[in-house]
Amino acid sequence: MQRWATSASAFADLLETAAEAMRSSPLRDHCTLRLPRRGRLLATGDIHDNQLHLDAVVRAARLKRSPDNHLVLHELIHGERLVSGMDMSHRMLAKVAELVIAHPLQVHPMLANHEIAQYRGQHISKGAGDNLQLFDAGLDWVYGEDAQVAADAIGAFVRAMPLAVRCENGTMVSHSLPAAAQMQYFDMSVLGRDLVDDDFDSPAGAAYLMTWGRNHSPEHLEALARAWGVRLFIVGHAHASAGIDFRPPNMVILNSDHEQGRVLEIDLAADAPEASSLLGRAMPVQSYFDLDAMSGGDGRGA
Repeated sequence: MQRWATSASAFADLLETAAEAMRSSPLRDHCTLRLPRRGRLLATGDIHDNQLHLDAVVRAARLKRSPDNHLVLHELIHGERLVSGMDMSHRMLAKVAELVIAHPLQVHPMLANHEIAQYRGQHISKGAGDNLQLFDAGLDWVYGEDAQVAADAIGAFVRAMPLAVRCENGTMVSHSLPAAAQMQYFDMSVLGRDLVDDDFDSPAGAAYLMTWGRNHSPEHLEALARAWGVRLFIVGHAHASAGIDFRPPNMVILNSDHEQGRVLEIDLAADAPEASSLLGRAMPVQSYFDLDAMSGGDGRGA
């Protein structure tokens, strides 16, 4: 058993080490991560504490095959699988922190509204109770009087995550995009600066608005694309029953947490494809469950 599973100090050390790796990455540009025009990006949607699906997308990313293979992960916590009525998804953060430390230039956790809510103490629910309270109960049960040590480290880890991943080929990956109705409050310059405390809070924080936006019209998506110089937006946040959905003219929505969950491979050396062309190209997460066995057990699937 990993020490972080029972030791708050070990858990904190792990997350703080990963946070520093994210902050100091040569790919980092303020709150944005920038990927060069080479290699391969595996984009995922919400994970929500689905460990089996996380393992599958890590296999699909084939990180050991090339240093130019990248994996973007987001919405890691607050799943539906409770343990004795408690949310134990802090373990998912530890697993991802281990991946960041092992592959600091390839594995890229990204800010999402559930991570921000946990970090800032904002009550949030997916319908099965107050996720904030359920998560805190899990920390208290595992770490007891040292639970705050773990919580502080989670805050540092979340705070270190980029708000968006931008690729030279015109692709941008983010948890969501600001809604049209909130643009009067949104700071369009946020991707070119560091985040401050107010950015994480409602009603006008830039990170808050960026990760909560819904119902994007074609006109709004075109305006954002022009302002940011983007050809293709890949997001999560909204439910996609088939694992992938298309919002014209330039947005693809991915979910990676449910049975129909999908992932999407993007060739970073080529121009970003048309969003409408990607519906048939997304791969089921579950198709990677047995990838190690298919590769002969040589470990290259990881």
